[in-house]
Amino acid sequence: MEHPEYLKQYNLNWHSLDILAAGASSIDVKQYLKLIKTKEEAESFLLAYGYDLSDPVQAAEIFGNYQEALQFIKKYFLKEGNQEDGLDLTVPMIFYTITDVRDLFLIATRSSKEYSEVDAVWAGIVLKVMNTILHLDKDLRHQYFKTIQTQIFDRFYKYIYREDEALFLVDEQSKVKIPLCEFETKSKKARESIIIKLLHKRENVAEELFDRIGVRFITKSRFDCIRVLHFLHQNDIVMVNNIKPSRTQNTMVNLEKLQVEYKQLIKDSIANKLSEDAFLDKANALMLSCYDQPSDNRNKHTSKDYKAIHFTARQLIKYKNPFYQSFKNLREEIKDLDCPEEIRQKIMDVDTRSVASELKFFYPFEVQITDEESHQKNTEGEASHQEYKRSQVQSALTRLFKPLLELEK
Repeated sequence: MEHPEYLKQYNLNWHSLDILAAGASSIDVKQYLKLIKTKEEAESFLLAYGYDLSDPVQAAEIFGNYQEALQFIKKYFLKEGNQEDGLDLTVPMIFYTITDVRDLFLIATRSSKEYSEVDAVWAGIVLKVMNTILHLDKDLRHQYFKTIQTQIFDRFYKYIYREDEALFLVDEQSKVKIPLCEFETKSKKARESIIIKLLHKRENVAEELFDRIGVRFITKSRFDCIRVLHFLHQNDIVMVNNIKPSRTQNTMVNLEKLQVEYKQLIKDSIANKLSEDAFLDKANALMLSCYDQPSDNRNKHTSKDYKAIHFTARQLIKYKNPFYQSFKNLREEIKDLDCPEEIRQKIMDVDTRSVASELKFFYPFEVQITDEESHQKNTEGEASHQEYKRSQVQSALTRLFKPLLELEK
């Protein structure tokens, strides 16, 4: 039956509407692209996205992202690269013949009958991975990473002391000295790990990653985990007003219970004149008695046996703009140099008001605190980091390939 002509303008893309108005993620929907029928339309889409294919550098960059996406899919999601957990699928041959990235959009929207529905779903998968890679590469803060990690870590290193083989968190002014088993820093997350993490995150943008930089305290006793928390606050190492509440996870102790019991312990210590050692023994016993089975709001990739206090903070980073000072020095030096007056005047006339001498921005970092016994259990079996990463890969695989697996049932 022939459809009325006017109905064409009322043909709605419900997948894209779910993203725009119902909180769906582009990773989870089958087809969110509008119908792209020609290479010119694909080029127009990419221009709106931010890539001008008439620029050979930009064209080469996005084609390189396409090739990286294909290799990434094969390595992590298919059996040829992931024998244990990968899907027993192969990338359709058509994707190895693409030399123009615009063709990918034509396949994804089935602009021609020569493209099958399977090809279209595969193209959608590749485009989703490409989008993730592009977000990662275009995080403006990446170029300041060395400065960022130095400024964050220095706040912690200032209080870390070694005495022979022993390690301590020390505040010389207040005489507080907390013994540590280990203090670890995570200075940079591997590129492929970031892509996996972004693919299993609902937000799927690089700006939402909070764990590129992190520190871990491993204490000798469980009560010292609370002491470390208190130490970080009292010494302004972590600014509590810059904590991201939704990122905090505590699978170590029920703080409400501990607070009640701890107040009574203080009273008992005063009344019974307990020694410091006796007090610490009772405090550690309280930590064990105030443990609750974690609620269901934890990270779904984290084992139920994992015990730690984990939070995300932000630090104000200050980055000195090297260009600003270099140009300022050049202006001073050119006054005494033998050069054409026209060149000298052009340099002096450059308006630098829009060039900041110093950039300031907040950057997130993670803090994890656990005790020695819990750390050993955290790194065994289901609680191990390898299992955690494996779970992330499986989650990303399921999200990306769900439409294809449903199609092939």
